[in-house]
Parts: sequence; C-alpha cells; structure tokens
Amino acid sequence: MFMHVAGASFGILPTAALRVLIASVALLLILKSAGQFASLRQHWRKIFAIGIINSAIPFVLFAYAVMHINTGLTAILNATVPLFGALIAWVWLKDKLTWVRVLGLLLGFIGIALLTGDKASFKPGGSGLAVLACLAAAFCYGFAASLAKRHLTDVHPLASATGSQIGASIALVVPCVLAWPSAPIGLAPWLAVAVLGVFCTGVAYILYFRIITKAGPTFALAVTFLIPVFAMLYGVLFLDETVTLWMLGCGLITVLGTALSTGMVKWPGAPKMP
Repeated sequence: MFMHVAGASFGILPTAALRVLIASVALLLILKSAGQFASLRQHWRKIFAIGIINSAIPFVLFAYAVMHINTGLTAILNATVPLFGALIAWVWLKDKLTWVRVLGLLLGFIGIALLTGDKASFKPGGSGLAVLACLAAAFCYGFAASLAKRHLTDVHPLASATGSQIGASIALVVPCVLAWPSAPIGLAPWLAVAVLGVFCTGVAYILYFRIITKAGPTFALAVTFLIPVFAMLYGVLFLDETVTLWMLGCGLITVLGTALSTGMVKWPGAPKMP
C-alpha cells in the first residue's frame, strides 16, 4: 500500500531507492548500538552483492507492479517467495524433497496460473509485465535465500540485514537521481516512503531475524502467508480496491501449495524423492 502511494509521486526507481536508503540509516544506528559493525566490515562484499539481489532488484520490480495491478494481487504473488525458495534450494543446494513437497510446488504454480491467467495480457494496457515483475521479484528473494544459506551462515543476521540495504542503496542511488521527478512532492508520499523505509523494511528486518532467533526459520517463514491478508484488507479500506472470490480461491491454492512445498504442512511418513 505504501509503495503504491509513494510510487505515484516519486516514480518507480526513486521509491525503491528511498526505501533502502532510509532503511539503511535506521539499521546502521541499530547495528552500531548492538556492537556488530565488525561483522559487517568483515563480510561487506558478499553482503552488499546479495543485497542487490535480495532488495534492490525486487523492490524496483514490486514498485513497478503496484502501479499496474492492485496490492492484493501483488501480495498473493509475493507469497510465492517460499515456493521459489524451495524449488531453487532443491535444484541448486540439493535439498531433499518429499512427494508431498513436490505436490505443493505443483499446486502453488497451478494457483499462480489460475490467478494470473486472465490478467497476464501483454497487449497495450495489459498487466502481463506487472505480473511477471512480481514473479521475478519472488524468484530473486528465493535465489537470495539460497545465496545467504551458502555464503552468510557465519554472518550476524543484523549485519546481513543492514549490509543488504546498504548494497541496495549503492546500486540504486544513481538511477534514483536520474529518475527523480521534476514535479514537487507532497507530504503524503514523503510520509509513505518514510514508513516504507523505517517500518516496512528496517523494523521488519529486525523483527524477522528476531523471530528466526527465538522460534526458528520455519516459523518466521509463516509470516509470508499473512501478507496477502493484510494487503487485501488495506487495499479495500484505503485504496478502494476490489477483492474477488476468484482471487481468494486462487490465493488459497497458492498459499496451500507454498505451505506444502516448504514443509510447513507435513504429511507423516511421506517418502523422499530419490
């Protein structure tokens, strides 16, 4: 919702850039107070690189998408991140999958196909590119998760979170300047991008990694399934968007498939694939 409000005035690239710049400042202050700056300094190259894949690229893609499709649909597509994460980890990291998880992958992609089948038009005025942008962003998140698993396991989570935003900021600062709007920006877009940076990015990262520490990554992953619920609610309440039964049904199939594919919903005794 905040991306939609900010993007309408700032444009796609400045919205994404301001988001990571503001988050970087907020996280740097916390990182310094936590005494973890040395961890960032030691591993900054790989953290910055992963930050481009995990933040810069997907934030730009989502900022583009919310300008062309409603926030509810964007959020449902965003909920496929664990789906792509499980698929990439299986192909690249050789994670073992049960047949139930494979069924989940199939269900998840069927849900996406049903949800976007009548919306992914590439004719003039169609929203096909916006749908592809969401899926590409979700793929980036999934790919970055495997990269982090392989290269950042020895890095403090707060250092990884902070460094990823700094890396994304460096990548987006020049495009932000070049694409800066010529028209004056009102108060509402500035407030939206500030909330987006501080709370939806900076504070969200802190809460996310705290949940990982206290309850484990599987439980932390469950928050992904709540994103469509709140995005649809906010879209209806504040942006006059419409939620259809078709969206709800396809979203349910996608989320169920994602839950199965990540192993969050288990089937006792399910055999592993050879």
